[in-house]
Parts: sequence; structure tokens; C-alpha cells
Amino acid sequence: MHILMLSPYPPYPPRGGGALRIYHLLRGLAARHTVTLLSFAPDEAAAQAMQPLRDLADVRIVIGPLARSLGQRALTTLVSPWPDMALRNASTAYSATLAELLANEQFEVVLAESIEMAPYLLQARHSGARLVLDEFNAEYLLQRRAALNDLRRAPRPKAIIGGGYSLIQWFKLAAFERHVLQTIDRALVVSAEDAAALRRLAPNAQLHLVPNGVDCSHFAPLAALPTNDLIFIGTLDYRPNVDAVLWFTHEVLPRIHQHHPALRLRLIGRRPHPSLIALHDNQTIIVTGEVADTRPALAGAAAVVIPMRIGGGSRLKLLEALAMAAPVVSTTMGAEGIPGLRDGEHLLLADTPETMAVAVNRLVNDRPFAQRLGQAGRAFVCAGYDWSKIVPQLEAALQA
Repeated sequence: MHILMLSPYPPYPPRGGGALRIYHLLRGLAARHTVTLLSFAPDEAAAQAMQPLRDLADVRIVIGPLARSLGQRALTTLVSPWPDMALRNASTAYSATLAELLANEQFEVVLAESIEMAPYLLQARHSGARLVLDEFNAEYLLQRRAALNDLRRAPRPKAIIGGGYSLIQWFKLAAFERHVLQTIDRALVVSAEDAAALRRLAPNAQLHLVPNGVDCSHFAPLAALPTNDLIFIGTLDYRPNVDAVLWFTHEVLPRIHQHHPALRLRLIGRRPHPSLIALHDNQTIIVTGEVADTRPALAGAAAVVIPMRIGGGSRLKLLEALAMAAPVVSTTMGAEGIPGLRDGEHLLLADTPETMAVAVNRLVNDRPFAQRLGQAGRAFVCAGYDWSKIVPQLEAALQA
């Protein structure tokens, strides 16, 4: 097949959930098909960093998109029928490059990576190619959860504003996702839960399960001395991650410190939000930011915590932690989208501050149990979620 992939940001270096997924799917497809990648890059340095991708695909890069101010976003929230995510990557340069590619080359598939790129997928609807959207989440469901979570915290002003924004985006995204699903040929989903949510919008949509995966040869156990670190990894300005960290630090960590005062929370990831930077005290909470390699931190972790309360899809950070045989404590929502994971066998699940603190304390107190949990978690994800097992599912979905 000749496949055109549309990416909202550089998939190389593959850091962050979306970039990791795009990179591994691109690499897998390029082994057996001809792939053209049309990707945004924020600047020339980021464009140059994508050079290794040229060994895999024909890479076209558009610098952008231009950042939208809060004022612009507020205005479009009020007057545009489209959700914020559909406006985020608007670019005349990208649209023109896409039109040129579609006019000059014959693609069998146009694959848009995430709902942000759906407007460009709609632009390609007369190209003769199969139109496929890779849905990283059922986005309307994520906004619904965010709205309800914020509105429960009212009447605090920030909660009311955030909840109101998410409420509007929830309804706009539902309408937009429904329109897209009814227009394109098929969509990829990362979990059965997302498939069910999207089918409620568009019952006749062609949905194909292509889960997130992990490179088990790269994320493999390392010899490391145990530390007192509780590790959280994720993009640190992503709203569900910010919510998770704030909830954990305010509600769970004090309970843990009653029994294990030496434990510290270490936050690893890009673009730490100001509310998370404010937590940094270099003792109990350390905001490390982005690191080139997360494996050493995972290898020495007392526990990896995934205290998600908002979200959808499935967690690449969870798959990576399990592949490293790290002991994991997650909320039920944090482990959503990975069927077969069992509480007490592969990880520990806890949904309240009290039960999460108890779970972390158990892993710290009983290291043999924590090691058995980690080993079982690695065996589980490597058996079913290595990227080598995911790519054939993608190929079947594109060719169906």
C-alpha cells in the first residue's frame, strides 16, 4: 500500500504518548509498505531532529501550527461550532502541502493521527484514498469526564471555569466526532471502551481495534538499586495528568508519609504545568521534567503511580512501566483499555486516597511481592502488547 500519514507533531524523537504511537506505527508500516509522512514541527530544530525518519519514509514537514492565544480560544469556544481540538492545528501551509501531495501522488490510504488532524482528513475526501482516523481517545468522553470532575469541585472559580469549558467542548466534540465518523471510511481505536463510546455517537461507523503497545526489547528490566522514589511519568501540562498529580499529592501522599516519610514523589515529563512546578520542594516532591531515557527511573522505582481520574484510551506509560517489571499502583481508570490486567497479579488497583496509600505501602513493605507483581506484569504486556503484535492488526484494519 501507498500510505499518507498526517501527524500533528514530530513523531521523532518518540517521546510522549502520541509521538510514541505514531512512530511505532510508522516504523511498522514502513517495513512492508510505502509511507509518506506529512508532519508539523514547531521549529527548524525539531524538523532537523526528525532526520532519522527519512530512512523509513518520504518525510514532508510544515513548520507550525501557530500558537493560539487564550483570547482566540475563548472566542472560538463561544462562536465556532467546531471544538477546540479541531481548530488547534489549522494551517494554510499544511493544507496547501496536503493538496499538492494528493494532486501529485496516488495514495491508497490517508491515515490521520488523532482528532486534531481530522479536518485534513476531511480535506482528502475526494482523493479516492481510504480515509482512516487514528483515535487516540474517544475525545468527547474525555471532556465529559473532565467537565463532571471539575463541576463536582464547584463553587471554586477555577473549577467552574474549567468545568464550563469542558462542558462546551464535550458537546462540540461529540458533534464533530460523529460527523467525522459518518464521513470517513474507518477509524482505529485503542480500546474496547473507546469503541463502545464512539459507537454511541455513530452506530454504523467502521471501528477497528489497534491497541497501544510497547517495545519490550527496549523497555526491559535493568539492574538498579532500589530507591525511595514514587514515579509518575507523563506529559506534565496535559490536563488529565495535572489533575492526577494534584489529587495524588494532596490526597494520597500525606497518607503514605504517615508510614514512610522518606518516600518522595518524582514527576518526569515534558512541559511541567505551573501548578506542578509549584509543588517542587526538592525533598518530598521533585519535578524532574523531561529526561532522555525513563528506564533508569522505572528500574529503581519503589512504585510507579498512575492516579488518573480523567481520561480514555490506554496508557503507554502503564505499558512501559509493566514492561520494565516495575511495581505499579493505578486507579481503575488509569488501567482502562488493557483487558486482562488483574488486580493483585499484574498491578495493584486503588480508587480512593485511602486504598491507594495502602497499596503503595504494601509494595514498599513487601518487596518480594512487588517483584513478583512486576515480573507478572512484564510477562502479560510482552505476550500481547509488543508493537510487533500490534502492527499486523493495523495492517489488517487498513486493508479491510
